[in-house]
Amino acid sequence: MSHAAIADKRSSSLRGASLPKWSPWAIALGSLVVAVLIGLVGGLHSRVQWGLIAAILFVLGTYGIAARVEGRRQAKDRVATSLVWVAFLLALVPLISLVWTTVQRGVKVLDGYFLTHSMGLVADTEPGGGIYHAIIGSLEQVGLATLIGAPVGVLTAIYLVEYGSGRLAKAITFFVDVMTGIPSIVAGLFILSLMLIFKMQPFGFAGSLALAILMMPVVVRSTEEMLKLVPNELREASLALGVPKWRTILRVVLPTSIGGITTGIVLAIARIAGETAPVLLLVFGNPFINTNPFEGAQSSLPLYIYQQYANSAGSGAAYDRAWAASLTLIAFVMILNLVARGIARWKAPR
Repeated sequence: MSHAAIADKRSSSLRGASLPKWSPWAIALGSLVVAVLIGLVGGLHSRVQWGLIAAILFVLGTYGIAARVEGRRQAKDRVATSLVWVAFLLALVPLISLVWTTVQRGVKVLDGYFLTHSMGLVADTEPGGGIYHAIIGSLEQVGLATLIGAPVGVLTAIYLVEYGSGRLAKAITFFVDVMTGIPSIVAGLFILSLMLIFKMQPFGFAGSLALAILMMPVVVRSTEEMLKLVPNELREASLALGVPKWRTILRVVLPTSIGGITTGIVLAIARIAGETAPVLLLVFGNPFINTNPFEGAQSSLPLYIYQQYANSAGSGAAYDRAWAASLTLIAFVMILNLVARGIARWKAPR
């Protein structure tokens, strides 16, 4: 017998018995079948209950079979992997259910007319109307908030990473952490108090200011983490060549981390695009088209959804419009996330 054959025989004897690669799928299928039988016999009509029973049986079955074949140590490893998969599937259930329900109910009135017309003189309880005015309002308010919040957030992060030290940097970090967790209604009340002091009427830019306040800490945190990932060797090499620090940041640090920074900004935009409370307080809502965010009340997609649901009075037409607007908002946020992923992959360091 050759040395290679002897080595293979020894390694196989050291490894011991192991389950085949298809065993997790077989255990999962068997657990699902047993869970369905238990549900039918026990009179459990909820499929969620069937799924929970199947998940428990899957984990217990994985441990029992793996412990018998591979030993307890390998069985514990397989149980940890099984728990990760179960948690992943449990997280997918509400997401898939939400998307499916929104698509199923939103496609009833979602068409070209709905996207290109406003409510105008159409009452909330009557059929017809559209969300064009809400789309215009959302784009303008979120766009202005981005023009304010993104530069301030990026520059703040640059200061904290490249220049910040001492009490001022610690104070800024503390307040950024506090702002990250404040409810959106607090930002709206802050801007509303300023509007009452200066006796101003609701207008779109006021909502943009509140959204910018909510956006800044997200941009600061994401940009700060991206800047910290830039190797210090790149900074030191640039400074050693006599390049000023500001130019090093502009020419070396920012281009290296621009993909992550852009991704953080886009995700922050997606986060503020669905805010309702500050818009309800500051923008007030308008069924007509108003393209001037600095004068007069405006609408937005989240506010439109809330008003259609709140003022529906049991009308099916208002519910259909609310679901269609929800589907449009989800599509908008999904497109932003896809754009963020594309930019991150495009600008990723080679």
